[in-house]
Amino acid sequence: MRDTRESRLLLVLLIAIAFALITVDIRAGEESPVDGARQAAAAVFGPVEAGVATAVDPVANAIGAVRDSGERHNRIATLERENAALKAKLGSEDQTRSRIHELDEMLKRAGAGQYGIKGAEVIAIGAAQGFSWTVTIDAGSKDGIERDMTVLNGDGLVGRVSTVGPDTATVVLANDPDFTVGTRLEKTGELGFATGQGDRALSVQMLNGKAKVNPGDRLVTFGSRGNKPFVPGVPIGEVVKVDPSRGDLTRTVWVRPFVGFSRLDIVGVVVMPPREDPRDAVLPPKPEAPKPTPTVTVTVTPSGSAGAPAKPADD
Repeated sequence: MRDTRESRLLLVLLIAIAFALITVDIRAGEESPVDGARQAAAAVFGPVEAGVATAVDPVANAIGAVRDSGERHNRIATLERENAALKAKLGSEDQTRSRIHELDEMLKRAGAGQYGIKGAEVIAIGAAQGFSWTVTIDAGSKDGIERDMTVLNGDGLVGRVSTVGPDTATVVLANDPDFTVGTRLEKTGELGFATGQGDRALSVQMLNGKAKVNPGDRLVTFGSRGNKPFVPGVPIGEVVKVDPSRGDLTRTVWVRPFVGFSRLDIVGVVVMPPREDPRDAVLPPKPEAPKPTPTVTVTVTPSGSAGAPAKPADD
């Protein structure tokens, strides 16, 4: 439609008629003269509106589903984070309990031997290649650590301090092939020298070739002059094999160390030796052998048959 004077007058007239009809419809209420026209319009445009609504609803539902999916994803992600945090906390608590147990056992050993110790944590391990078995601890000269001090944990002898820095120190482990320590057999006091064999049992040369040694016997450190590098009485291990005696001056036995060198964590450096040799006091009590269950033997005496004649009575 072109913008002319007539078209403008027509537009104004239509607007006036629309306002007049709205006024009449409002004042008449339910008896409005335009109610029939409204119903006719509803009959015509109703199906169209329903179709449009049907076409639009899936889109709206999809949008709502995406929005809800995002909320569900966020809730799932939150739950997963909380679950991971809970697992980490439980794992941390398990590790904490394990370390507390290790520390408690180490303090028991130190108390039994009257060793003054400085606690430390293993922070690095040396390469096992080339038969080098060492660990690094987070204590050094600032903490009173010196070279050739004995290192132990709750299980027994770990090794000796080889080098010391201001804040850290290197410990040669007892299973290193270059490691040698004097040993004393529990109860009998037979002496020997233990040498590391890597991941195998320690080799111990008993000075007495005729010494009576049996699997299950235990050994402790004999101690060094001036208590360096070894203080006396630290548990070493348990005999697992005894080589047959061939009349030699010495005898070889194989000892499984008490310490697990591949899982070291908390250790103690002996900074103050005991006033006297603790002998076997640091060794834990041996578990008692189970008592044999008594066997009950039942002897059944056969009785005479029912059909046998009875023995006549004496007159």
